[in-house]
Amino acid sequence: MRARNPLRPRKRPSQDRSRFTVEQILDGAARVFAERGRAGTTTNHIAERAGVSIGSLYQYFPNKDAILVALLERHMESVMGVLQGMLDEALREQETLEGLLRRFVKKILEMHTSELALHHALLYEAPRTPEIVEKIHRVEDGMARVVERLLALRHGVSRRHAAHAAYLLVHIIDNLAHEYLAHPPQDMPTETFVEELVTMLHDYVRGRCSALDAGEGAGATAV
Repeated sequence: MRARNPLRPRKRPSQDRSRFTVEQILDGAARVFAERGRAGTTTNHIAERAGVSIGSLYQYFPNKDAILVALLERHMESVMGVLQGMLDEALREQETLEGLLRRFVKKILEMHTSELALHHALLYEAPRTPEIVEKIHRVEDGMARVVERLLALRHGVSRRHAAHAAYLLVHIIDNLAHEYLAHPPQDMPTETFVEELVTMLHDYVRGRCSALDAGEGAGATAV
């Protein structure tokens, strides 16, 4: 008999009432993890904050780490929805490259600063199951595909180089945003960070990618 995965829910809610209970548990857990971190959180803390009995909590989740993993999954789905909507809007509005980059950087920062302590628990303390890693990669790949489309359709970058550039843009923005929020340098307010990062990425796309595309158009071998 296969052992139960201790990081997966015991059961999935199938009715409105049970779905409401699970959302109560997750909302309560989000507040407790933000205040106490993973080490300082117990299932009793979560049940009390959520306003449910500990028995009700254990009907759905075997332990606090399973709840933290469920919160991370919910967070990733929310991030993908927000960023997909933002990028679709940029496509409809024919956003300039500089405007697109600035919008993307600001949105990433906004999402993480809105609940900084919770994001720290989700990103650095939640167990990374294979399913979670796969979901994170799907979110990153989805963002990269939309950015690639924008670069190719609106900014004259070839499909090949747009794919490479989109991969780099998504990962550079996300990782530097995390690093800046965790360890901001002295004398660099958020506005300065945004403008410096936008300038760096804009120059890369306009310089490097344009040069590669021009070289290929002239019959040169791309680097």
